[in-house]
Amino acid sequence: MLKIGYYNKMEVVKAVDFGYYLDGGPYGEILLPTSQAPEEDLEDGIEIEVFIYTDTEDRLIATTRKPKITVGKFAYLEVRQNGPNGAYMDWGLEGKDLLVPFREQTIKMQEGQSYIVYAYLDEQSDRLAATARLSNLLEEKSEGLTAGDSVDLLAVTTTDLGWKMIVNNDYWGMLFFSDVFQPIQRGDRFQGFIKNVREDQKLDLSLQKSGYEQVTDTAAWLVTVIKESDGFLPLTDKSPPEAIYDRLGVSKKVFKKAIGNLYKKRMITLEKEGIRWVE
Repeated sequence: MLKIGYYNKMEVVKAVDFGYYLDGGPYGEILLPTSQAPEEDLEDGIEIEVFIYTDTEDRLIATTRKPKITVGKFAYLEVRQNGPNGAYMDWGLEGKDLLVPFREQTIKMQEGQSYIVYAYLDEQSDRLAATARLSNLLEEKSEGLTAGDSVDLLAVTTTDLGWKMIVNNDYWGMLFFSDVFQPIQRGDRFQGFIKNVREDQKLDLSLQKSGYEQVTDTAAWLVTVIKESDGFLPLTDKSPPEAIYDRLGVSKKVFKKAIGNLYKKRMITLEKEGIRWVE
């Protein structure tokens, strides 16, 4: 069954001068315009994956281009313009912007500004739209996640304690400022980790693995970096945390544990100006 606002695998019915018609089942034939189709010709009967949305005249249109958001997902999008019905956001597709109705805005959206929104399908009109009202769309309490799990993160806003993140498109989580070792901006996406699942099932997050596993991974990464730097890395345990993170992407605490691990194995020597690989 075809789903509007999602990717669908559809069969090419026929080619025309301005594109291809695809079999939309109960929706009839749906146009894949030439400008939205692959460069190579498509033969009748071939199956192709396309995204389905509606154009400015509410006709169903197919595209092989990738939108910045699909139904049921969150994204950080820019307002292209305001109109009589709400804010129109750039979601990466030609011909039609994504509407955030006034009733779905928590504050009046401004042209040129970006906001975290959630895409949905208006079931009465079959039109795609978005909402900035996130509080009822995400669960505070997690299910099935445990400490150490790898998760997808989307940075939403800051509190007095840290960054409030969307976790796996389903839950709220907190990345405390004490666990942040890199610049973060609203809308940034990360591969992160569950640091702790509290008794109330709320999530504490980390951008790095914890414990021995992280130190081991960092030590292996250090070996690669040192070898690629002609056997010498100009960083020490006295280097500023910012310099360590910029070069290696880890905290100073983890860096010191990793070089200690390598030093005990006699794989490196520690010099005043840096670390040297031992052949």
